[in-house]
Amino acid sequence: MPGYQVKFQRVGVAGSDDMDIRSLLDRQQYADPLGEARAAGISPASWPLFGQLWPSAEKLADLMQAWEIGSRRVLEIGCGLGLASLVVHRRGGDITASDCHPLAEAFLQENLLLNKLPAMKYLPGDWARANQALGEFDLIIGSDVLYEPGLPQLLAAFIERHAAWSSEVLIVDPNRGNRIAFNRCMARLGFGLSERQIDAPLHDGSPYRGRLLHYRRAARPRAWGAAASG
Repeated sequence: MPGYQVKFQRVGVAGSDDMDIRSLLDRQQYADPLGEARAAGISPASWPLFGQLWPSAEKLADLMQAWEIGSRRVLEIGCGLGLASLVVHRRGGDITASDCHPLAEAFLQENLLLNKLPAMKYLPGDWARANQALGEFDLIIGSDVLYEPGLPQLLAAFIERHAAWSSEVLIVDPNRGNRIAFNRCMARLGFGLSERQIDAPLHDGSPYRGRLLHYRRAARPRAWGAAASG
């Protein structure tokens, strides 16, 4: 026995077939026999959060079904169960899923099998620690990642390490209240912002209210290019 219970859900994806998702039974689950989560700074209270299917993750998955991806390298940050990554992968996109939870990769592998999908790239993504293996990406996506006041600066620094200069960042935020601080951090990194409200219900009819934060950095500043070439 793994020490926790799971359940299986069928999740709607706009404009495509549903996904089968294995998730934790509820937010009362906890199992950290080797202390891996504790070493990663994950408390018992937050341990089960990666394994829940969050409304904003469903909205990001819908978005990824229609977003232009092409040959761009895509990174999902704080992927949790990896629903949006699975959608990009099913479309043939070059996607890497990442999370700091020690069980995220195992749940992702199970969900790949459930949906009869081939292997997909996964790498640890702790926003407070460097991981040179991740490299740089043209499109970085995430959902409900601004859930604590201290995260905007931490997440922006992580994005700066792993975003190609000409890149996009898409964040689905359920109006947590920390986006203004994050917007400021991203502006200092040269990202312009456009945002729109998301208020369409979820596929099961549940209400949803949030925002799509769309950041774009299209070209290096001229002064930077001159300094680099000199």
